[in-house]
Amino acid sequence: QVQLVESGGGLVQAGGSLRLSCAASGRTLNTLAMTWFRQAPGKEREFVGAINWGGGSTAYADSVKGRFTISKDNAKNTLYLQMNSLKPEDSAVYYCGASPRWVGQRPRPAERDYDYWGQGTQVTVSS
Repeated sequence: QVQLVESGGGLVQAGGSLRLSCAASGRTLNTLAMTWFRQAPGKEREFVGAINWGGGSTAYADSVKGRFTISKDNAKNTLYLQMNSLKPEDSAVYYCGASPRWVGQRPRPAERDYDYWGQGTQVTVSS
């Protein structure tokens, strides 16, 4: 069983930055494929970015490419999402997900590919 706890959300002005954290327990990050998704009110959950099992490769949605970066601290068993140049349309609840599957595979962009999810953290970007 894997437990995920997100933190770091908040209110920020457009153009600002935030760093979200996802603390994992129950398994080490290097043995998990991990992802960030987000969901705005009235919209479906959408893919933001992912890092593959082993951590050698990342992938991002076109809407955040060049602005958001996924990284991890293996010593802390924590995944991060650095968000720069934030826009009001980035406002959403952000969720991290994990799966022990997909050994040696590329980063997975589909929600159904993840088995564990955190409770989410709210990000609000004011204009």
